[in-house]
Amino acid sequence: MLIPNYAANGKSTNGQNSHQPNYETPLKSNAFDLSDEEKVTQIEAHFQEIMNVLGLDLTDDSLKGTPRRVAKMFVKEIFQGLNSKDKPTISLFENKFQYRQMLIERNITVKSFCEHHFLPIIGRCHIAYMSTGKVIGLSKLNRIVDYFSRRPQVQERLTMQISNELKIVLQTEDVAVYLEAEHMCVKMRGVEHDHSDTVTSEYSGKFLNENTRAEFLQAIR
Repeated sequence: MLIPNYAANGKSTNGQNSHQPNYETPLKSNAFDLSDEEKVTQIEAHFQEIMNVLGLDLTDDSLKGTPRRVAKMFVKEIFQGLNSKDKPTISLFENKFQYRQMLIERNITVKSFCEHHFLPIIGRCHIAYMSTGKVIGLSKLNRIVDYFSRRPQVQERLTMQISNELKIVLQTEDVAVYLEAEHMCVKMRGVEHDHSDTVTSEYSGKFLNENTRAEFLQAIR
């Protein structure tokens, strides 16, 4: 089965078939024309204006550095995953022990931002795969999740981007991704429900088998 060739942002590059799923994070064609420092400077000015409109006194010791802090946080931390230059380098190793069962990495931290309201998404991701000859350094699974999380997201897209990246780097279709998260846009605004969370999953290859999938789901509980 052909595994699509996805770019760093999750977009398929295997052709222009309109039926091909599109997991791309929406970006302008000139998204990286500015340097990080230029972006920080511009965001700082815009956020300063937002604070002024809200009526905040930017001469106050506690507030005067906030526009710069927010700008640096956006560019160099929270949304660092937008730029493919920050994509983690993946190490693969020969499966010397011929381990053929599922390998599961549980409770990987997810810290992302809802692209609709720019409020945090906080949760956990559970990953499983079956080796076809190569195994991945365990910390790289965490880094893949973190990379795709550090951008404005919707949880469904984030789940698919993680799944497809794993299929590419591991050269296998036998991948499972289960993501559970709390959305601050649900807890802090609108309906303001404190106890709601959202679950998304993606199964492929051997994980489409009901028994295999049940084994995975049992293991992450």
